[in-house]
This record gives sequence, C-alpha cells and structure tokens, in this order.
Amino acid sequence: MPDSREAPWDSQPHVSLGTSSLTDACTLSKVAPSQAPNPSSPGKGQDAQLSPPEEALWTTRIDGRVRLRVDCGSAQQPPCTVHQMFCRTLEKYGGLRALGFKRQGVWEHISYSQYYLLARRAAKGFLKLGLERAHSVAILGSNSPEWFFSAVGTVFAGGVATGIYTTSSPEACQYIIHDCRANIIVLDSQEQLAKILQIWKTLPRLKAVVMYREPPPEKMARVYTMEDVLELGAQVPEEDLDTILDMQRPNQCCVVIYTSGTTGLPKGVMLSQDNITWMAQYSLQESYIFHPHDKQEVIVSYLPLSHVAAQIYDLWVGIHTGTHVCFAEPDAMKGSIMDTLREVEPTFYLAVPRIWEKIMEHIQEVIASSGFVWRRVLLWAMSVMLEQNLACPDSSPKPIKARLVDYLVLAKVRQALGFARCQMSFYGAAPIAAEVELFFLGLNLRLYSAYGLSESSGIQFLSGTSNYRLRSSGKLVPGCQVKLVNQDADGAGEICLWGRSIFMGYLNKEDKTCECIDADGWLHTGDIGRLDADGFLYITGRIKELIITAGGENVSPVPIEDAVRKELPIINCAMLIGDQRKFLSMLLTLKCILDPDTFEPTDHLTEQAVEFCQQVGSTATTISKIVGTRDEAVYRAIEEGIQRVNRKAVARAHHIQKWAVLERDFSISGGELGPTMKLKRGVVLEKYKAIIDSFYQEQSK
Repeated sequence: MPDSREAPWDSQPHVSLGTSSLTDACTLSKVAPSQAPNPSSPGKGQDAQLSPPEEALWTTRIDGRVRLRVDCGSAQQPPCTVHQMFCRTLEKYGGLRALGFKRQGVWEHISYSQYYLLARRAAKGFLKLGLERAHSVAILGSNSPEWFFSAVGTVFAGGVATGIYTTSSPEACQYIIHDCRANIIVLDSQEQLAKILQIWKTLPRLKAVVMYREPPPEKMARVYTMEDVLELGAQVPEEDLDTILDMQRPNQCCVVIYTSGTTGLPKGVMLSQDNITWMAQYSLQESYIFHPHDKQEVIVSYLPLSHVAAQIYDLWVGIHTGTHVCFAEPDAMKGSIMDTLREVEPTFYLAVPRIWEKIMEHIQEVIASSGFVWRRVLLWAMSVMLEQNLACPDSSPKPIKARLVDYLVLAKVRQALGFARCQMSFYGAAPIAAEVELFFLGLNLRLYSAYGLSESSGIQFLSGTSNYRLRSSGKLVPGCQVKLVNQDADGAGEICLWGRSIFMGYLNKEDKTCECIDADGWLHTGDIGRLDADGFLYITGRIKELIITAGGENVSPVPIEDAVRKELPIINCAMLIGDQRKFLSMLLTLKCILDPDTFEPTDHLTEQAVEFCQQVGSTATTISKIVGTRDEAVYRAIEEGIQRVNRKAVARAHHIQKWAVLERDFSISGGELGPTMKLKRGVVLEKYKAIIDSFYQEQSK
C-alpha cells in the first residue's frame, strides 16, 4: 500500500488517538505478564464453561441466556466467548496489521496486539463512565478504528454493542437508545451530537456521550472525547476487567442489531457471544473464503456497521481470520470509495446490489465516452469472457484465448477499479439484477451471492469458487439446517433455518419473537425460495412483499420489476403495485446523475439514459423535461417495453396495466430506500398514494 507506515509499537505500546481521526498521542499501559493473553494455557479468562444449560432456545431479555444449538450436526465445536476468540488471534496474528486508517493523506496501521490493548482500555473507560452489565454502548458514527475497539471493548466490559445508522433521525435514535438500555453513546461528529442533545432528557439511563473524529463544540457536562475515555480506562485495574471477562459465557447477549424498520418500528435482534464467534470461526472458514495461513486478507470497511453483514464480516470475522481492515473515508458512499479501492486493492469485497449497479453504470459511461477502437476492443473482450464464464462456471483453467483477453484488456479495467488483487466479490442484503451479474462476468469479476438475515447472524447460504451457479444464493454453510414449508407446485416455500447462528430473540418483543421462531425452534425467514437437486438455493420472493390481487392471484413483484429494468435501460427503480387491487400498476424512476457532494439524485440523466432517449428520438437530458412534458418518444418507448414484458408474463393477471414516471429517483434522504439501499415499499406506497390512487380511480369511471 503506498504512503503507509506502521503505528508505533514497542515495549511501552502507544497508538496515536484523538478526536480528529486518531491524531493525539495517548500512552497505553503495558499489560503485565500475568494478564497477557495466553490461549494455549487454560486459566483465567480461557475456556470458560457454560453455567448449567438453559432450556429455552430464545429470550427477549437483554440479560437473558439461551440454550446453545450445539447438537446440530456439524455444529458441535465447543462454544467460546469473544475474548477467547481474540486471544487466539493474538497468538497467531498479534504482530500483523489489523486496522488501517488515513491521517493527513497517509495510511497508518494498528497491529492486532495494539487493537487488543485499545479494546481493553476502552472497556475500562466505559466501566469508569458507569456502564452496567447487560446495558448497551450505542455507536452512532462512521466506520473507523474507534467504532471497532468501542464495540469490542463494550463486549469485554460485559455490555452490549449496539450500532445506530448515521442517517437515523433524533426520534429513531431515542427509540433505540431507550430500547437497548444504553448507558453510553459513542458518536463521530457534532451533527450526531446535536441529535442526542435534543433527546437526552428523555433518556434517564444515558450517562455519557463519547466523541471521536470531531470534538464537541464546547466543553459540556458528561460529553467526553475518546482520548478522555482511554485515559479514564488507565485508572481501572486490569484485574477488575479480568474478573468481568471470567464471568462471561457464550450464551449471553453481546450485540444488538436493529432492523432497518422497512415494515414498522425497528426490532432489536439479540446476538449471543456464541452467535458471533461461531459465524466468525466456522461458517466462512469452512467455505474457504479467507485463507489466513496463506496470506493476509485485505478488506475495505465502508458499509454501515449497524448492518449485520458489515459488522459480522468486517469486525468479527476480521478478528478471527487476522484480516487487515482498511477504513474508507466517511463520504465513501458519495463516491470516494472508488479512490479507497484503488489505494488499498482489497482481496475481498462485499457490496449491496445498488453499489454494484452504480459501478456498472460508471464503467458504461466511461466506455461510451472512450475512443472507437478502445470501445470496440473492450466490448469484444467482455463478450469473449462472458461466453467463457457462462460455458464454464467453475474456477477451472480457461482456454488461451480467454486468458489473453483477460491479461491484455480486462485486467487493466479491474486494476483501474481497484480490483487487481480481489479474489472474491460478493453481494448481499437484496436481490441483484441479472444484467449486473452478467456485466461483471464479462469483466471476469464473478459476483458471489450471500443469503442471510440479521436473525441468522448473517450468512446462511453462500456461493464460492466451488459452488457457484448463476442467480443462485449458493449452498448452506456448515453447522446449519434448512427446510422449506408450504411449498407450491414448483417446490418453492418459506425458508426456515436452524443452527448455531440463530439469534437469541427480539429485544423486549415476545410477540414478534414467537412469530418468527416456531415451537420447535425453527427460524421462519419470511423469504420464499426453492432448492435444486444439488442443494443450491434460489430466492423467489418475500412473503410480506407478495402481492395478492383483488382476484386472489399471487404475484411476486421482484421478477416483474427486474424484467422491466432489463427491458428499459433508462429505468433505475421499478416498484410493482396491486395488493388487493383489480390490476397491477407500476411506479418508475429514471437513471440520473448523483450529486458528487451529497450523493443525492439530481435532475440530470446519466449518459446511458441520454443515449436511450436519443435512440428513441428524444433530445431530453433531464428528468423534469421528460416528466414535465410527458415526452412522447420516451413515454412511447416505455409503454412498448412494458408491453414486451407483459407478453412474457405467466398469466394475464401479471400484466402491468398502468404506470407513472416519478419526478425524482428514490433515495435514502427521500425515505424510499433504507441504509443498505433496500426499497421501503410501505414508505413508497404512502408517499405516492395520490398517484397510485389515480390509477384505480380512472379505472372506476
């Protein structure tokens, strides 16, 4: 990595820390030999045994315990705590780089030994501030070393780490902080502090605010910098923390992940120490994603850590595998992620489908503006590679023609994107369009699918080099079981899961917990899928998204929405409507350029959208011109595209009869998309109710 240097590490370890991205020096106390972790010798803090086994598989209490599902086939490995897992990592990878961050344009790094000491110091600082057992430290900030060692330190201190999306309103923050019994909140900016100051008086359990990256605007009571907390931690004896660590058990809650609230109030998904350590130690290791004994994996942390996928695999899997985690800038989602990828060149990359779509659109725009010769060569090379990857979907050696095309042309594109060293690229959190998957296959970037949910501690099905099939979510990870219930004639049914990764229960919500965990302990996901003869899973829909028309016809919206987007390259988002209605209708948004500073949708069409307009005979370059004038050429082309989709429908009840183009693309700030770019259908239905109602009012006249 260019322009990088190790953070200092010697017999008196210290790490640069401060409120503005790790800047001010803060001396860490040396761990005495008697307190140093020694995973090879059982003793204090090691190989903690479970107290008498609890009978219940779930609980709704944050201080509750559950019976571990260690009798699940290949899931019989002994449980362990987060601290035990970290200690084993120290023995193997203590001197390796753990966390990379930028300071004044230069990359610096913290080793795993330093990381562990920072987590211990943060744990003691939180105890000094009044963190109580089975109470939370909420974290409301951008991805950073402070996020990581605050979360680990919280668990070390006997607390519960709880992430909050940075886009959350003050009201949403108040709900979560109250629900998870947070004693402390860690945040990264004055903007986030302002939210908390609005609601603090309604939160009697909240004792302190801790800030990193930005300092408080002025001295305030009970508002501390991260440096203050680490200094307070030095006042707490190591023995006090060791006593707390000795009392921890794998079947206790240590993390709460809040759902994004797309179908109502967010639910707090309680994950036990065993959920975390099991997923970190066994699921991915058995799937051969990380190879810590061959080389150190490098990843970029940029997806919100309050989401289960990012937290599990950036933070907890990273600890177990000794991964080098490099943090993107806070404005990563506004475009700077591409710069970080080129600098870091990760070996593993996870993105939500919307990000892969944006990368594809960026490449398409570059191709469109390239010279004639280069454009023809690149498109030819991509067609050769796509044909080869479709003909030979496994990782066996490619013929000489495909290898030459890759070496001479496609490798240069991947290097320009920052994927020169990337061995595994994944998508998750939502379905991906077929055209996106095929586009990257043409670049020889295979997008592997990961299926799971917060309630299953992340991934349950995974595709990889040895178990890849196009459009499939892969195969079940080790230690898990699956069954499909209420299957239809095609074999599709609700996906139900069992295993060590199944969550403890929803915090303070017994009714919701009983809805998704049945009497036999199976987790009902609400997702619909089918399994082929070889055990590959194909997701076909979601029960709550299933449209039941007034005529009783069941319609899965996603396949129809994907078909419209594939047929019409100008369309960015398509949402099918028709639940309890006489026919189906659809809301459409057009592909537009995002503001580089705010990442908000603008009125200007992308180059691909402009090209579409030109092809159909329109001179429009903005959304407002198309919608405001009901551009005849564009509207006619959209209608023709929808009719082509209708002709391929399985039944007339699946035809789209009415549609409208909206004046603005969906966005997080507009409320239509969640933090991981997932469509919030309920919000869209309410926000555009007048337009939707007009479809059906016209029909009744």
